Amino acid sequence: MTESTNAPRRPLPVVDSRPAAPPRPSAPTPVHRPHLGRVIAVSSGKGGVGKSTVAVNLAVALARSGARVGLMDADIYGPNLPLMLGVNSPPPVVDQKIIPLEAHGVKVISLGFLIDKDQPAIWRGPIVMKIIGQFLGDVQWGTLDYFIVDMPPGTGDAQLSLVQSTSVHAAIIVTTPQQVSVGDALRGVKMFQRVSVPVLGIVENMSYFECPHCGKPAAIFGSGGGERLAREVNLPLLAQIPLYPRIVEGGDTGRPLVVAEPESVAAKAMVALADRVVAAMSVAAAPA
Repeated sequence: MTESTNAPRRPLPVVDSRPAAPPRPSAPTPVHRPHLGRVIAVSSGKGGVGKSTVAVNLAVALARSGARVGLMDADIYGPNLPLMLGVNSPPPVVDQKIIPLEAHGVKVISLGFLIDKDQPAIWRGPIVMKIIGQFLGDVQWGTLDYFIVDMPPGTGDAQLSLVQSTSVHAAIIVTTPQQVSVGDALRGVKMFQRVSVPVLGIVENMSYFECPHCGKPAAIFGSGGGERLAREVNLPLLAQIPLYPRIVEGGDTGRPLVVAEPESVAAKAMVALADRVVAAMSVAAAPA
């Protein structure tokens, strides 16, 4: 006899209330690193939603406003920041500290600087955690105002490693309008909330395509998904960024859109996102 499709779902083992046997060691206490400034994770539930594009343009927009910004590529399995920022060389080491490379006013570190382009990162969780710990502690970041972390898709080792390695002040969740992306983004929101990281809000990327001939918007990937998600989790919709072909070109040539075409609608949306992030972090830092 098969189970009814309406039967309640069994809880996952991770949320099982029964005590584990034998007891596991407690999670490490995150290291407070005040020189990094405000640590902000840019994450998504699934790949292909433009998370790295948002992280890069957010970091560059913050730097162009006068802030001291660091950008860490935590996507160990798909480090794309070297290509997107137009820098790719082994970083120098001085006094056993890695000196981050700099692009468009942003200090950046990525595994892509340290391995060959065609070398696959076939690593388990402990190695991922070690790399993220080294990027945080063994890189000479100096004193920053904002530290943007480009996370890999999902809710796995890299996310847990980051929040266990340092104090993360906030997260931004990137999605596209279609439901398959929104559903995964919801899991990303819940994951950060479960580990006590405040989520600043939702960024809906590829919201619409503006016809270059008539100027009318076309909802290629559907519409309203980011707004529905923001409403469901009671968070602000920080930005709706249009699908703009030159974003792809800028990512392939190392010129982020806020630098290459600052007057475009998409670049202005990125700059407005940076302004909202600054305002939100200022409110969060203000005394009660």
